[in-house]
Amino acid sequence: MFDTHELGRRPGAMQRLSRTVDAPRDLGIAGVIAVPEGAPVEIELRLESVMEGVLVTGTARASAEGECVRCLESVELELDADFQEMFSYPDSDDRGRSKAAADDEAEDDEDMIPLEDGMFDLEPVLRDAVVLALPMQPVCREDCEGLCSECGINLNDNPDHHHDAVDARWAALQGLAGSLGTDEKDNMSGAATGVDEEQEK
Repeated sequence: MFDTHELGRRPGAMQRLSRTVDAPRDLGIAGVIAVPEGAPVEIELRLESVMEGVLVTGTARASAEGECVRCLESVELELDADFQEMFSYPDSDDRGRSKAAADDEAEDDEDMIPLEDGMFDLEPVLRDAVVLALPMQPVCREDCEGLCSECGINLNDNPDHHHDAVDARWAALQGLAGSLGTDEKDNMSGAATGVDEEQEK
């Protein structure tokens, strides 16, 4: 929770805050990449008093950990997440006027989060900002080759690794060719040569 009492309600007033907090649970994309629970998150905030409430602009910095989607190696990512949120005064409408003085046509802005006794909770805003800043498919490096689809070997460690592709449609003929003896192969090639000579005549 952050306190806005020192800022005051005079429009134009500004306050800067820096704080390091422990990362809440599940700060990130579950099963993909996230900031570990309890890890330090550095937060820099600028609080601005406006007619409607307090405009909070900030940056969160933390280290996220996950797994490369190509080679399954560990990934660590330094994260900078920017965010901005408006926290409204509970006794003001969307035009900064007192609710008691608001006319019937005025509607409260649903996007604003109300301040509670001058305090605001940054966790939901921080969580949204971090999730948006994280990659949906983290990689250990941009040119990661991943794993071999045949045997699972890491292609980054074995760049020349390959398998001879065998077309299943030719498998029977390859088996037949392998079963022929050398003499039979020579006889077949000789017969084929004889046929060619006869065709030339």
